[in-house]
Amino acid sequence: MEMYCLIHFTPTTFQNKEWGFGDAPADLFNPQHFDAHQIAEAARSAGFNGLIAVAKHHDGYCLWPTKTTDYNISQSPWREGKGDMVKEFMEAAHQQGMQFGVYVSAWDRNHPDYGNERYAEAYREQLRELYSHYGELFTSWHDGANGGDGYYGGANEMRRIDRSTYYAWEEKTWPITREMQPKAVIFSDIGPDVRWIGTEDGMAPETSWATYTPVGIDGTKPAPGHTDYAFIGTGQRDGQYWIPAECDVPHRPGWFYHPEQDHQVKTPDELFEIYLRSVGKGAAFNLGLAPDTNGVLHANDVASLSGFGEKLSKTFDENFAKGSQLAASNIRDGNERNFGPAYLLDEDRYSYWATDDEDTSPELVITLEDEVTFDLIRLRENIKLGQRIDSIWVDVWENESWKPLAMATSIGSSRIIPLERPVMAQRLRLRLFAPVAVALSDFGLFKEAEVEYRGSAVERKGIDRSGWTIVDNGLQGGDPTLAVDGDNETLWLTSEVELPQYVTVDMGKTASITGFGYLPRQDGNTAGLVSGYRFEISVDGKNWEVATKGEFANITANPILQYTGFSKQVQARYFRFTVAAVANMRGNRSVVSMAEFDVYQD
Repeated sequence: MEMYCLIHFTPTTFQNKEWGFGDAPADLFNPQHFDAHQIAEAARSAGFNGLIAVAKHHDGYCLWPTKTTDYNISQSPWREGKGDMVKEFMEAAHQQGMQFGVYVSAWDRNHPDYGNERYAEAYREQLRELYSHYGELFTSWHDGANGGDGYYGGANEMRRIDRSTYYAWEEKTWPITREMQPKAVIFSDIGPDVRWIGTEDGMAPETSWATYTPVGIDGTKPAPGHTDYAFIGTGQRDGQYWIPAECDVPHRPGWFYHPEQDHQVKTPDELFEIYLRSVGKGAAFNLGLAPDTNGVLHANDVASLSGFGEKLSKTFDENFAKGSQLAASNIRDGNERNFGPAYLLDEDRYSYWATDDEDTSPELVITLEDEVTFDLIRLRENIKLGQRIDSIWVDVWENESWKPLAMATSIGSSRIIPLERPVMAQRLRLRLFAPVAVALSDFGLFKEAEVEYRGSAVERKGIDRSGWTIVDNGLQGGDPTLAVDGDNETLWLTSEVELPQYVTVDMGKTASITGFGYLPRQDGNTAGLVSGYRFEISVDGKNWEVATKGEFANITANPILQYTGFSKQVQARYFRFTVAAVANMRGNRSVVSMAEFDVYQD
């Protein structure tokens, strides 16, 4: 399928939060202009082949009239309490010729029984309901997030579960999928059918094998959210199972709609880059779409998707290698009719050029009809016969000799090699290296197309930070100025401190402010990422008011700018930012890290 979309839409959207706490009233969810067809049509215009509805996210709100909990769509005024949003997404997907799948969060921050066997069985019953009423599903998508703070029917507490055993994935849960939806692939960070790539930026590593052996933390039995991630991105050349990777990434910085991110929708060029580094690395591309409170995609999102689809079409419509003369150093059994290189240029992904078993480093010379200009090289293996090729070199004939042009490893279902600049050539050579006979099914040369994108929105800007002074600081150590230097690559990294701790800042003058922004460190290290916070304001530095408090959800997997808006504009000269918790903290002591910190006026 290569590409599909994941749709996040719950009461969380109406709270302008990234993860819901489970405490939003059920009737808050009321998208009065909801249009599943607009969303599906926009996804299809971009070339996506499937839609996955987030039928329930971590807030526990179910978008179908489930019998397992009252916290569901029937308690909403939408469609007068008689609607079924999962069904509408399914119908819209099918009308666009797309396949349909479901995401059902195992973590439920609303359900009062979360943590005991009653909830685990309720979760399995939710799967049974969704598997029964929404046609043939192409995937059942399972998140690794499990356990933590939640509303839990009003308990408002922290609940932990044993991720390796609580859901009885292999014993009780996944067998339901196999029985009721046998064609649905199961996604989680360990598979068992498709695995997470390990990040939420949509990018696979340079080398990425489809074979993988899941391992639990500290060598224990693996389960979603209980996984050693050492090889999750690269896979393993000698992996025990065929579990190809999926690259998931939101269309915006966050998975849910936030109006302040309207100007941050990924452009067609950015989506194309993700395509090259996901599909072009043999992985699947799963793009997160976020309807707004009206229940439709913002105009910027629609324009971006349309532009991306246009760019894909214009780029790959013409294969400049068509009509080439192909001279192979070896053809299996000398049987050109069944295994000849001409199959590299047909439209069948599973017809292929193959070599004899003993010839594992063959060469192929490609002579084009005319000299052409290209900047993308595409190769595919017949993956029905496995991922066989270790590496491949592409040479160009130049000045009466072969010159190296490009190379790649782990070809798999699709490998697209982008060149640093366009190349003009008429003659190329492939040099392939494998431990077994090769089975190459496709070769193509393409030129990246240019498209125009007309997104529009005003970017929020922080107030001038040059006059800020720290007047009280419990976050000792490091250089605080690095959090206000305008450089996302530097960071304030404190000494280990006992949390909670706060830093108090005098902005130098009273200002009208509407929110603040915390940018986590951008160096790939997860130490000290703030997850729980409180933001207080004062005019005189003596009398304080809490402007907002909460959590930065999903910050480890998606370390983007965390914007938090206030319920109203406030006057302040001083602010106090309290770090209540950091991600993955054990005990109450930790370092704290900040790449940038802003306060906003608009």
